[in-house]
Amino acid sequence: MKNFLLLLFLVGFFQTSTAQYTELINSRRPGFSDSPFSVGTDVLQFEGGLFYKNVKDQGNKVLSIGTDVMVRYGKFFEKLEINLNTSFQYDDINFKDPLEDDITRIGLSQLTIGGKYLVYMPTYMDRSKEIRSWKAKTKFDWKRMIPSVAIYAGANIPVTKNFIRGNFPRYVNDKFSPRLAIYTQNNFTDQFVFLMNLIMDKIGSGTKENSYILTGTYTLNNQLSFFAEHQGIFKDKDIPNDFQFGAGAAYLFDKNKQVDLSIRAISDRDGSTFLVGAGFAWRFDKHKDKFKLIGSDGDVNLDDDEKKGGFFSRIFGKKEKRPEKRKVKKVKAKKRKIIKDKAPKKTKAQKKREKEALKKLKAEQKAAKKKAKDYDKNYDPPPN
Repeated sequence: MKNFLLLLFLVGFFQTSTAQYTELINSRRPGFSDSPFSVGTDVLQFEGGLFYKNVKDQGNKVLSIGTDVMVRYGKFFEKLEINLNTSFQYDDINFKDPLEDDITRIGLSQLTIGGKYLVYMPTYMDRSKEIRSWKAKTKFDWKRMIPSVAIYAGANIPVTKNFIRGNFPRYVNDKFSPRLAIYTQNNFTDQFVFLMNLIMDKIGSGTKENSYILTGTYTLNNQLSFFAEHQGIFKDKDIPNDFQFGAGAAYLFDKNKQVDLSIRAISDRDGSTFLVGAGFAWRFDKHKDKFKLIGSDGDVNLDDDEKKGGFFSRIFGKKEKRPEKRKVKKVKAKKRKIIKDKAPKKTKAQKKREKEALKKLKAEQKAAKKKAKDYDKNYDPPPN
């Protein structure tokens, strides 16, 4: 526990200034692993689906049908996300021993609220614009081995009301328990992404769990992607450990809507579980990029919507009064008359010379016209 908290503390010192918003929806479905990236500020996203689970545990059979819903919301920072994860299901439990009565139960099986924050994101070289060398263009960027990292902190909320027939423990333990996690992501190529989650869940309770999730996602085209996943869950000594293997696909309808389908097999010391799920993800996007203007003196001018101060000052601090704008009297511009420049007056000598030149030009034109007329009149065509 101390080592895990120390690791979270050290990871928190990494710095990054990269925005998290993406043009396409960023969903954790249909896998169980979570990406280190948030949905972006002013983005509300719903992810839900239906599942069918068939459990065989030491001869006992449990058939479960339910739904899980996750609500994700980004506010305050681009790298911060607040989310709520809940599940509601119905179980039909048939015991192997004929002397024991069968049990049915319905209620919330999970209610967790928390938040994640991206603490580090590497930058990759864009080799798509390389035209001088094919080898340099297709060369692997070893910086892609460094993952993006986020930390998560949340809590499992106790649920006191479950509808149960028979003497059977509740879905959710009526005890507050924290949940801590580290999320990493490697974009090895533009099509293949690898996720790893390290999770400590239900800390301090009698059902604490330490788990890891490894997920590989491959994008086939602009709309279809596939995933494969492995998860290991380590529990107390009296409870067998689970090892899960899953696969599925997701289809993108548009930039804000996605549907998915998945299958999963779970095996432990006492039995096995088969799980099928289908769901959707829907994003309500109100995100707006913020631009900062730099004045002539080099200072950054904040826009009217941006508030000064840190996280807590924006929540609890008093709003700073802005100076009132100076009132300016509006005056209509009058129309001005355009005065054309007058040409200088001509002298009598200039007027006389222009008159004689015009008279001479008319005489020459008249003589040329008469000459052409006489030529046409006296023209004698040559004999054949």
